[in-house]
Amino acid sequence: MRYGEKLTQQHNVDLWGEYCGFIDLDYKEFKKIQERLMLEQIRKWSDSGLGQRILKGKHPRTIEDFRNMVPLTKYEDYADVLLNKRVDMLPEEPVIWLETTWEGGLHPIKTAPYTDGMLEAFDHNMLSIMTLASSKERNQATLRNKDRVLFGLAPLPYVTGLFPLVLDKEIDFHFLPPVKKANSMSFSGRNKEGFKMGIFGGIDGFFGMTSIIAYMTESFSESASGGSSGKSKKSTKDKKYSMKPKMIARYLKAKGICEREGRPMLPKDIFKLKALVCAGTDTGCYKEKIEEAWDIKIQEIFAGTEMSLLCTETPSHRGMVFFPDSCFPEFIPEEESVKCQCDPKYQPSTLLLDELEDGKNYELVITSLKGGAFARYRVGDMFRCVSRAGDSSTSLPLVTFTDRIRDVIDIAGFTRITGNSISDVISLSRLPIDHWVAKKEYYRDKKPYMHLYIEIKPDAVDTSALSVQVLREHLKVYFKFLDTDYDDLEKILGVDPLKITVLKCGAFNKYMEKNGKQIPRMNPTAHEINMLITGNVMM
Repeated sequence: MRYGEKLTQQHNVDLWGEYCGFIDLDYKEFKKIQERLMLEQIRKWSDSGLGQRILKGKHPRTIEDFRNMVPLTKYEDYADVLLNKRVDMLPEEPVIWLETTWEGGLHPIKTAPYTDGMLEAFDHNMLSIMTLASSKERNQATLRNKDRVLFGLAPLPYVTGLFPLVLDKEIDFHFLPPVKKANSMSFSGRNKEGFKMGIFGGIDGFFGMTSIIAYMTESFSESASGGSSGKSKKSTKDKKYSMKPKMIARYLKAKGICEREGRPMLPKDIFKLKALVCAGTDTGCYKEKIEEAWDIKIQEIFAGTEMSLLCTETPSHRGMVFFPDSCFPEFIPEEESVKCQCDPKYQPSTLLLDELEDGKNYELVITSLKGGAFARYRVGDMFRCVSRAGDSSTSLPLVTFTDRIRDVIDIAGFTRITGNSISDVISLSRLPIDHWVAKKEYYRDKKPYMHLYIEIKPDAVDTSALSVQVLREHLKVYFKFLDTDYDDLEKILGVDPLKITVLKCGAFNKYMEKNGKQIPRMNPTAHEINMLITGNVMM
């Protein structure tokens, strides 16, 4: 029986028990599932060419052995095998290869193999998310066949491209736009076309990057109210006549209410969503506004190409739990993670899920299950433990995704800017920049941007042409050249992600003399930035 049919008789088939029963597990039961899958994976991975290249003849038999024998790994440890798709080296033959961004122009993509078992787990966990997202009570999921679903996530070969394929097998959704048409369109074009179709005919479900949903929400309010987007009330009225009758009625009713209340029209005035699923960096910046605008709780999830579909929120929406069959997670305490960035040779310790402390941050480390390639792999993402003991909705540990690790700047899920990519941009630009640091910061409306603090070479300081505007425009050209996602950030979201502050000559040397060490180039603390710039801002 397909998921779509199960929805119509969910009490009889116990839909909740089938797809969401994992959140009712206690930690011992969760751990038992993880240990069984992990021991199977250890045998497969240790016997593979890839595993033996890292283990160098060792053969761990237990999880403890595995954690002691296998060093923490990065993508560089797998690149020659995975980028060349060396199936003979893998623990199990994959059925599909997925891709994601690596590091700008230096390393454009990463590839990751997915086995049958991994896809089976992905399919089941995707339906778990759908059930949770559309349920206020157990066995009361509201999604149905023929619902209209707006899909605002990246297509294949990105991992989120699996979402519509999974759902198409299980339920007869009307995707906006249809999947085949969407795959031939640009990311920006798909989102605009899908939202336009939603305005004309209605939207029942919305899956998207949080930043994209936030932008569409703002654009809707401005357009419907004849606001700052530059679209007149006449253009909104013209669109109204292309709507289905039920949407015209909703629009007219909402227009009257909003005029009486003296407020802009919001999506909740027209759309009655059954499910709103979000993923991506900076979700916390947009979450409150999105939920207010759509009058529904976001179902936040965490997924990635290397780790598959990893976490989902529980009904309390206080944090996310890990799926037991996606990956085996370990965690590097934040202070250990920072030490690694200062000393690449430093080997940090890791903790297991039941060893986390409430309120503390950790760098995620994953081992693939079900024949996957990655072992003790440093994903580069930071999580905070909300509650190791869970809450009223689950006894499993609750976590939230906070951001990328300190040496990566990710803006709204679009960019992965590293120290290497900034150095490359400055080198290519030939601008007379002597020293720099970069920090992810936030505007008053909580939107993120990259703040570059720079010091000009002494012999170029008096050059009148070097204004902040000139520096910014010049650097933007090269960021777009090295990182196409940076260009998308401006085109799709209308966000200017770069701010520059020029410091007086000698500012970085003064910091070094005062503190006995250089300031970290990527994401120094607010205290470190204040020490650097106090009395040293030039323009």
